[in-house]
Amino acid sequence: MAATILRMNGIVATALSGLNASTARFEAAASRIAQKPESDLAQNLVETNLALVSFKANMAVLKTANEMWKSTIDILA
Repeated sequence: MAATILRMNGIVATALSGLNASTARFEAAASRIAQKPESDLAQNLVETNLALVSFKANMAVLKTANEMWKSTIDILA
């Protein structure tokens, strides 16, 4: 049981780290768009889209981890 909890914590920590990185990537690109109109708009829009896709992927990991945790609780209950 303890090993399962540690694995789940690792999964959640990795997904949260990914969410933070995606948010930072999005904010950086959005800031460049807002503050430096002469910057490469296309590249910055691609960066925001990549950040969005990464964010969604990490959210899917969190949802799956939540479902796995619920299943584990059901099995042990």
